[in-house]
Amino acid sequence: MKSVIAAGLLLGMAHGTAIAGPFVNVESNSGYVGSDWQGSSLETHVGFSNDLGDAASWYVQGGPAFLSASGVDTETEISGKAGVGVDLTEKLNVYGEVSFLTEDRTFEEDLGFGLKLGGTYSF
Repeated sequence: MKSVIAAGLLLGMAHGTAIAGPFVNVESNSGYVGSDWQGSSLETHVGFSNDLGDAASWYVQGGPAFLSASGVDTETEISGKAGVGVDLTEKLNVYGEVSFLTEDRTFEEDLGFGLKLGGTYSF
């Protein structure tokens, strides 16, 4: 987690701008097969975000993730995300995100990660 926060601080300094300040992001995700609950995660992150010029922004966040599944004790892991969003036009924004979740791994082992790429068009 320290490396996630440090990366965000360094990224902000590299562009010569002040960091906009911390934020809190709490996100819950649950999975179902039919009506059968398979499990949930609750991520409780602290993060930083800032602009990259007039048409882009970045963020970095991390913290504990509480994982629960049917018949299993809740586990606490570490998760984090970093992303960038760019306004291509006044109505079209594209974004990318990389995320990780330790899931019984350490930072020295093969760490599980995810990638997200998307776009938002405003009418």
